[in-house]
Amino acid sequence: MSLSAGAQSRPQLVVGIVVDGLDPQYIDLLSPYFGEGGFNRLAREGVTISGADYGNNLDLTATAAVLMTGADPSTTSVTGATAYDPQAMRVVPAMYDATALGNYTDQTFSPRQLAVSTLSDECRIAGGGVTRVYAVATDPSTAVVLAGHSGNAAIWLDERTGNWASSVYYKDAPTTLARRNRMAPLSARLDTMQWTPLREASSYPGLPEHLTHYKFRYLFPRGSENRYVTFAASPKANTEITDFVTDLVADLKLGTSEGVDMVNVAYNLRPFDYTRSGDNRYELIDSYLRLDNDLARLFSTIDGRLGRGNAVFYLAATPPGATSRRDPEEWGVPFGEFSTKKARSLLNVYLMGIFGNGEWVSAFYGNQFYLNHKLIRDRGVDAKAVRREAAGLLARMSGVDRVYTIDQILTEHPDDRSRALQRVIHPDTAGDLYLEVDPGWEVVDDMVSPASPKRTQYVKRCTPATAPVYILAPQTEARTLATPVDARSIAPTVARILRIRSPNAASLPALVF
Repeated sequence: MSLSAGAQSRPQLVVGIVVDGLDPQYIDLLSPYFGEGGFNRLAREGVTISGADYGNNLDLTATAAVLMTGADPSTTSVTGATAYDPQAMRVVPAMYDATALGNYTDQTFSPRQLAVSTLSDECRIAGGGVTRVYAVATDPSTAVVLAGHSGNAAIWLDERTGNWASSVYYKDAPTTLARRNRMAPLSARLDTMQWTPLREASSYPGLPEHLTHYKFRYLFPRGSENRYVTFAASPKANTEITDFVTDLVADLKLGTSEGVDMVNVAYNLRPFDYTRSGDNRYELIDSYLRLDNDLARLFSTIDGRLGRGNAVFYLAATPPGATSRRDPEEWGVPFGEFSTKKARSLLNVYLMGIFGNGEWVSAFYGNQFYLNHKLIRDRGVDAKAVRREAAGLLARMSGVDRVYTIDQILTEHPDDRSRALQRVIHPDTAGDLYLEVDPGWEVVDDMVSPASPKRTQYVKRCTPATAPVYILAPQTEARTLATPVDARSIAPTVARILRIRSPNAASLPALVF
């Protein structure tokens, strides 16, 4: 690939893409059905890292923080899109900030909870404030993490109004934001949108015959309470994001400043949870094909404006994570239900027998039980002893695979799993007991509390904590790194390509290729 003189000196724009739930098996399956300009271009022209290891399954927001900082959640303080606040006794979004008013929204977010610097910050600092950094996602906390402390704007989709929104923490409200909300608001278009298959079912590989008989069709009608949430979970939202980003690049002439501009984007490829049958393979394959088109359009638009070879693209996936549905009973796969409400009742009765009357368990959130520390202090008992007794009972309950106390995770390290957990929790928001259920078991969180205001559920599946990363950069030859690499090395690697400092918490060296 020939490079212009500008490309040989430095890139003009870097585009960071995080894809939630991208499964490399589907990339392999669908590569013959993709076009040449999206996923296949990344694999053909860039560096493919087959498995970036995050140490544990993380959601989109926590993954984005690892990728942007080169540090674990224990360091960044971002352990997920939401976290339980033991002091306030409620669940809060990761980047929630009541002091930061919103633009086109009443949602309040800022990066003040993000404890370290990011690639976005280092890009702005290296450019002396001349370079520009923007981030676009459907989720506000993810958008803020991608924009960092110093970005020009973090832009997200308000799930209650459909507005594109930002925070007054950031000093820039790009014209693209105002124009799209005024001239082409999603609220005015959404009830006319529909999601149907992109192609004939017979051209979708790997589909069982019974799924090909009926085309799926999803609408987002006015009056539907969760229509923006449903829309955000569909591939139509990926297309909306691509439309916004291409407009943003054109409106602001990104890639033409004296330094390296940056745009960070979050897409979604999680299985669609709003199917009637529970089998979402048809919809999932369609989502991959549609995102491939969106990527090709994004790459082509930027190449058309800046010239091919003058931009850096990198795309990173999140680990697959848990599923919200278990297999139907007709297939005979062993399963069970772990009720957090029943577990709390048993724990309270057991602990009362040892330490006296009282509500010893305050909440359950994110696989963690939170004990009542006020009661522990008032009774003058040893918190570590309470945790140890509670863990002993939980470990004997049906469906429980492992239980760790926070003491074991932070300091005692009885096994490799506890060391891995230390990387992905933060002491300020961690519970007293971390629980893992047996594979196939369903966690039914029916414990009514500020942490769990409504019933939720998910099914445990053992899945790898690795996900692919693609880096397409000038003067970088195409190759595949088959050996897993630590995900914390991605930020230093991108920083090396951009010739800027690594984020201040990135302790691993850049990959050399």
